[in-house]
Amino acid sequence: MSLQATEDHEIIQRYDETGYAIFRKVIDADLINEVHAHVDWLQARNPELRPENLGHVLMRDDPFWVRLIADDRLLDIAQMFIGPDIALFASHYICKPAYSGQPVLWHQDGAFWPLEPMQVVTLWLAADPSTPENGCVRLVPGTHKLDVAGMRDNTEVESVLGKEIAVDIDEDAAVDVILEPGDVEVHHPHIVHGSNANTSPHRRCGLTIRYIPTTTRIVTDDPPWASAFHLRGEPGVNPYQPRPRYVAGKHLPFAGCEEWS
Repeated sequence: MSLQATEDHEIIQRYDETGYAIFRKVIDADLINEVHAHVDWLQARNPELRPENLGHVLMRDDPFWVRLIADDRLLDIAQMFIGPDIALFASHYICKPAYSGQPVLWHQDGAFWPLEPMQVVTLWLAADPSTPENGCVRLVPGTHKLDVAGMRDNTEVESVLGKEIAVDIDEDAAVDVILEPGDVEVHHPHIVHGSNANTSPHRRCGLTIRYIPTTTRIVTDDPPWASAFHLRGEPGVNPYQPRPRYVAGKHLPFAGCEEWS
């Protein structure tokens, strides 16, 4: 077995045991700078949305966003967990502004998603430094082995989801996922996770990317799903959105945008 194959095997073993994995320096600084510009552009175009809620429905006509989630460096990571036939299910910027960024209460992603079967992997791409002070992701290792619990409304705390898991969580067992821009954290759809409010003077922005094998069906009454894009391998069971075309003056310019015209 080659050194790379051995390292990949060890990563998968740790993921199977804990429910998450971390990859350092996946995305280069130039592309991260374009991510920063993209977040600013999205916020300017959607002033009615809080910056924690720049979600997948905005992707349909956004060539940079699709270029980003289709980056081979990210797809190579996803392939380790779900195989070579890959589609996007959803992607979402959770950008917590300084001093006022909302928390994400404890939850399991699989409680929300219309996927059959629940075969999906989340890549969390750090756009900013992500620390305990500015509300980094926190997760409870090993909880991906539990069944998906119910959710309940929580109106006592202003939060991104407005809901929380309906069981008690051992917060002492949680770990902070500390990341630098360009790092990627990967987690299982059943792992219990969340994040605290950002009360620091530093923004905390990250992009969630939910990849599925193309054998996983997106259950929707109005296909194709807004952010269903075929990215690699065989197309599988879902209809997909067409790749958005770049139009100067309409879309965010980015390196290589002419190839998307």
